[in-house]
Order: sequence, then structure tokens, then C-alpha cells
Amino acid sequence: MKATFAALILAAGMIVMVPPALAHHSVSGDYFMDQRETVEGDLVQFLYRNPHSFVELKAKDPRTGEMVTWSVEWNGAGRLGRVGIVAETLKPGDHVIITGQPGRTTDEHRMHMLEIKRPADGWKWDRATRY
Repeated sequence: MKATFAALILAAGMIVMVPPALAHHSVSGDYFMDQRETVEGDLVQFLYRNPHSFVELKAKDPRTGEMVTWSVEWNGAGRLGRVGIVAETLKPGDHVIITGQPGRTTDEHRMHMLEIKRPADGWKWDRATRY
């Protein structure tokens, strides 16, 4: 009886732990870690959330010259908050320059954030920022 109970507890613990383990993914599966791309445009929205925040902006596709919406994956709200970045730090219409690692599917216009600058006031963030 004790062995059956212990097995059930172990199985329940494993079931509870599997979803969080599967939920986190490596960015190298989605982005070219050895490449850099820079886009400049106007912020559409800043999705300040966990586990990852996103910056969306209208900018030119460097291959076609067309204006497209880029989705740039950033750190989660918890990490950003530790360096003073809050939901109101970036606002729609802000002109920004973002350098990041491009997505593996170029037509999706995705990047993984390495650096963001807002020239209007000199604000910037980069990976070297301490948490």
C-alpha cells in the first residue's frame, strides 16, 4: 500500500513538473544566434509580459523595401522591471532602432532583441544591461 501511494505521489509530481519544463524553449531554435540584423521604425505596441515581452514595430523589410510589422522577442517583464523598464517605457509611435538576431523564417519578420535605442531622447537598452 505504501509503495502504491509513493508511486502515485511521484507520478503526480512528474505530471505537475512537465508543462513548465516544456514551456521554456531555446531561442536558438527560432533565431539565428550568429547573425545580426538592424531595423528602424515606429513602435506599434509594447507587450510587457512574462515569460517574454515583445516589441512590435513598423519598419522596412531589408530584402524588399516594403513596410512590414516586425515582432521582436525580449526578456520577460520581471527581468526588464529589475533594470527600470516598465510597461510605459515604450509607447506607440516611438521611433526606435533595434538590433537583434533574425528569425529562422524570414517571412515572419521576427527577431530576438539584442539592443534597442530611442534616438529622440537617447534612451537605450542592450544585453550588457545588468539585472
